[in-house]
Amino acid sequence: MTEIKSSVAPSLDDELKKSNILIVDDNPANVSLLEFILEDEGYENVTSTIDPRLVLPLCRKQSFDLILLDIRMPYLSGLEVMEQLQEQLGDDHLAILVLTAQTDMQTRQDALKLGAKDFVTKPFEQWEVMLRIHNMLETHYFYKQQLMRGDVLEQEVCKRTEEIRRVQLEIVRRLGTAGEFRDNETGAHVVRMSQISEIIGRGAGLDEKTCELILYSSPMHDIGKIGIPDNILLKPGKLNGDEWKIMMSHAQIGRDIIGDYPADIMWMAGTIALSHHEKWDGSGYPQGLKGEDIPIYGRIAAISDVFDALLSRRPYKEPWPLDKAVELIKEEAGRHFDPRLVQVFVDHLDEILAIEKNNAD
Repeated sequence: MTEIKSSVAPSLDDELKKSNILIVDDNPANVSLLEFILEDEGYENVTSTIDPRLVLPLCRKQSFDLILLDIRMPYLSGLEVMEQLQEQLGDDHLAILVLTAQTDMQTRQDALKLGAKDFVTKPFEQWEVMLRIHNMLETHYFYKQQLMRGDVLEQEVCKRTEEIRRVQLEIVRRLGTAGEFRDNETGAHVVRMSQISEIIGRGAGLDEKTCELILYSSPMHDIGKIGIPDNILLKPGKLNGDEWKIMMSHAQIGRDIIGDYPADIMWMAGTIALSHHEKWDGSGYPQGLKGEDIPIYGRIAAISDVFDALLSRRPYKEPWPLDKAVELIKEEAGRHFDPRLVQVFVDHLDEILAIEKNNAD
């Protein structure tokens, strides 16, 4: 006959019997008595010392669920031991049961201030000390369980938050690519210009978080192209005045598509979409902003977008030679582009060219 193994979960009492307990008393007889009582009650993990100077090293080496601590001892008093533990370990819920023959009010007050949770007066009755030990261990057990649940919950929240963030970034990237597919066969432009934007942002001294936001939000800079008719967007020749007005509207369309959702990445994406065609001298669109009135994120994206576009094949043009494209960026410093950011671009040109090479169409 097959033996059926029990699947009953361990009882609370069984769990408490596994607790790590430290006995600290300079009197070997008291230590032996407490060891005997605990062993008789089934407690499995009991450590003891008659030297209070060893308490801190022991607590650093092992986590104790309960410390049975005498007050009057040579070298260090129980109060001094508690001071050490509080200063060095900083455990606000270190379970300390004070065993002492001193019953004066000052001793009790000092011990409680230093973290003692309960007292047993020597000489003590076995039933009393065991009840107090059990109660303190039970309280400490539930405290640890609550901490564990909190840690698990925090880990789960972090995991879910990271998943949401990854999904947001993927949506942003794919929406940006969707816009580029209208006039760029591979959509690699958004990859290149976003990485170039990040490099320029770092070179300009923007912080890590802001540079990351630029990297992940700038792919949506031309999402508004979705709203531009094919006969204008894909026209091989020069646009006439009316067509150009429609073409320029893609900046505002992009901002409207992104909307006002209260997330940093969406705010950044909307700002870049609206401002990346503004020009340093005020001749850009859609708002005709000038100089530093143009958000720096738009100023950065403007350089990245134009440089990569010059090097890319489009329905209306062939790719420019590299030296000609770089020269145009330099020439437009102070007119189309922020002069300071153009210098950053030049200073980091090797990194930028590596991005162009590694993400070719």
